[in-house]
Formats: sequence, C-alpha cells, structure tokens
Amino acid sequence: MKSGQTHDLLIVFTRYPEPGTTKTRLAKALGHQGAADMQRKLTEQTMVQVRQLQKTSPAAVIVFYEGGSLKQVQEWLGPDLHYRNQDSGDLGQRLAQAFAAAFRQAYRRIVIIGSDCPGLQAGHMAQAFAALHRKDLVLGPATDGGYYLIGLQRHEKSLFDNIPWGSGGVLAETLKIAKQKGLSMDFLEALSDIDRPEDLKHVKLPPVPLHKPRSTCREYTSEGFKGRCSCSIIIPTHNEAENIAKLLPELLATPETEVIVVDGNSSDATVETAKTLGAKVLTAPPGKASQMNAGAEAARGEILLFLHGDTRLAPGFSDRMQEAINRSGVAAGAFRLVIDGSGFGLRLVEWLANFRSKVLQMPYGDQGIFVRAEIFSAVGGFPDLPIMEDFELVRRLKKKGRIIILPLAAITSSRRWKKLGVLRTTAVNQAIIIGYLFGIDPHKLAAWYRKDKT
Repeated sequence: MKSGQTHDLLIVFTRYPEPGTTKTRLAKALGHQGAADMQRKLTEQTMVQVRQLQKTSPAAVIVFYEGGSLKQVQEWLGPDLHYRNQDSGDLGQRLAQAFAAAFRQAYRRIVIIGSDCPGLQAGHMAQAFAALHRKDLVLGPATDGGYYLIGLQRHEKSLFDNIPWGSGGVLAETLKIAKQKGLSMDFLEALSDIDRPEDLKHVKLPPVPLHKPRSTCREYTSEGFKGRCSCSIIIPTHNEAENIAKLLPELLATPETEVIVVDGNSSDATVETAKTLGAKVLTAPPGKASQMNAGAEAARGEILLFLHGDTRLAPGFSDRMQEAINRSGVAAGAFRLVIDGSGFGLRLVEWLANFRSKVLQMPYGDQGIFVRAEIFSAVGGFPDLPIMEDFELVRRLKKKGRIIILPLAAITSSRRWKKLGVLRTTAVNQAIIIGYLFGIDPHKLAAWYRKDKT
C-alpha cells in the first residue's frame, strides 16, 4: 500500500452500453437499443451515488468494465475515475479475481456493487464499509434472490465457487458457504435489481423536462431560427411496449421537446417501458381521440405533434417541422407516408396517400400531424369520435390555414396491411370514409371496423 492510501475500496461492476450485448433479457420488452439505454441510465444513476459517497468517504473507487474501449468508458463516465477491464470467466470468477487483486494491493475493506440497482444509495455503500469494521462479510440482498452488493474484509474465494448465477438461489447458496466458513455477517436492506422485463416496475427515472413553458413561437428567418419553439410529442398507446422501446430514445434526444405517452389500459409493459425510458406517462380511457386530447391538455409545448406508437420519423424532423410551422398561412402539417414493408401494393398505397395529402391537404394520423397549440385549442382538439377523429381534425384545421406535407418520412408499421391484405385494408378504409361523409353514425362505423379486423 502506498503512503497515505485509504484502506477502503469500492469496485463498480458495469458494462459499456452496446445494443445487443448488454441487458439482453430486457431486450424482449425494450428492444436491444432500449436495453442498452437502460444499462446506460442505470449506470449513470449508480455513479451519481458513487460520487456522492466520495464527498464524505475516503474510499477509493475503481470501475471494472466490460465492452467498449477505455476511451469510450472514460468519455461516458468521466476521466477522473480509475478503470480496469473485468477478468474473464463467469460472474463468480470475475468477482473472486477482483477481490483477490484488491487484497493484494493491501486494501482491507472492499465493497463491490453492480450498476443495475436503481434503489442503491450512497448511504448503503457507507453502511457497508462501516459494517466491515466489525464483520467479515456484508451483503445487500436483492429481491430476486441474489445480491446487489457484497463486501469483504478478508478474501474468501469459496463464496464464489459453484454458485447458480442468474438464478434465485444465489444469496441462499452464498449464505450457506459463509456459515460453513464461519464468517461473521451483516446485511443491508433488500433492494431490486433490473434484469428482466418484470423488474422494470422498480425503475423510477425522472422524465426529460421541457426547458421552457409554453409561449409565443419564435420566427424562422433567412438567418435561421431565432431560438427554437418548444414541442410536445403526444403518443397514444395500447400494448405498444416493443414499438415505443424503439421510438422513445430517438424522440427524447430531441432538443426543446417533451414526450407524453397516453396509455389506454395496456396489458403489456407499455407503461413501465415508457416511464423507464423517461417519457411523461398519462392514462386515459381507450380511444385515440380521448388519449390525444388528454396529452394535449397536459402538454407544455408551443407545437403539438401527434404520433402513433408504431410510426417513426426521419432524422431532422424537428428542424423541418419548426421551419414549416412558422411559414405564413400554415395552420398544421404532417410528413410523407412510408410503410415499413415490401411489395407493389404497399408502394401504391403510399403513392395514393401522399398524393391525397399533398393535393387535398388531408393527411391521416399515421403521418404524424403537427399543429400550433393555440390553433389546436381553437378548433376544439380532436372531436370525441370512436373513429375518423384525425380526418375530422384536419378538416377543421384547413379552415385555419394551409396544411403542409413535409418530404421527410413518417415510417409506419405495415402490420394492418399484412393482417388483412392490402386490397381488403384499403377497401375497408375507403368504405369508412365514404360512410362517414354520408353521415353514418361513427359508432356504427367503428363497430364495423373492429369486427372486420378480427
């Protein structure tokens, strides 16, 4: 040990957040990119608590990482920390090797934590170091039967041998070995790790805040934006966990933007996924009109963008939308429809939809409709209809000004066309429109539409 070196060492086990290699069990609910984003957020939250500990504790800190390069990890977590690659082997071998290396450097009290426990606080780490002044072993039990923290004041390799890692028996088997070895033990409170989709309910990450309250949009001039308009993206959902796991990270990274997910009684992990990724989540009675109106009521943006959960926007959509909404005489806008699928039938549907949108100024909801908040309020929002709510909204908006169609793509899922076939889906859609224009009760049309889809 060097002169003046602390006797306490905190080791943080983590992995560089690369899609497809991290939190793979979460990918079923979040997708590979969403799982990597979750790994990144959980690690960053853990490191906030580690830095909080450093303010009051002399403990040294080393980050043991997997994946990525040293430069990438330093750029991610900061150049002021010490880093080391994890050794090879299963988790038990890597833990044992980390403890052995630390004890060889003459540290006396060593605590290892993971980076997937959102409830872990600096106080838990401080409590662990305090316990190691009087006990051989300290454990932070995880609610899934493992542990989120382990601390030792003498090395005992057998604690990591023949442990059923990844199962609910990790803690029990560790305690059995500790008792056989006569180790004195102490315990922290039980907390939840985030490893599986069902664990997402334990994550409470703050939503991305909107940077300013609703106000008057600034103008776009030949010199560029004089600032940016704030935007609220409102997404109605029903069982869209997989889709929004891909969609939300892209939207949440957009400047001056809040993302509001309005859920209509989903039975999958939609709500948990949206909250976990940082969106503002509301619930409303099922129905796109009621859900989108609820989102608009809560929105703080100067521009409202209504986006379906299975639709993704092309890069640069925000800048083009802001430029368009500030043009003279423009009341609202939408994007060029692209259907995610192959085949002549889908290309024909795209062409007809984009022709209709551009010539008749009648885009539909799957093209991403955007509008100034004050204009949306002036037309009364989405009409309280069980179907055709986007059609009727656009008709009302046309009375306020021009509807502009941007050339950037709104890429929507082809699942509706695949389920019923292109011809049948198109025929049903046109029949609904004709029926609505001829005054058939929208509730009857909605009932017929739902029956036809089943």
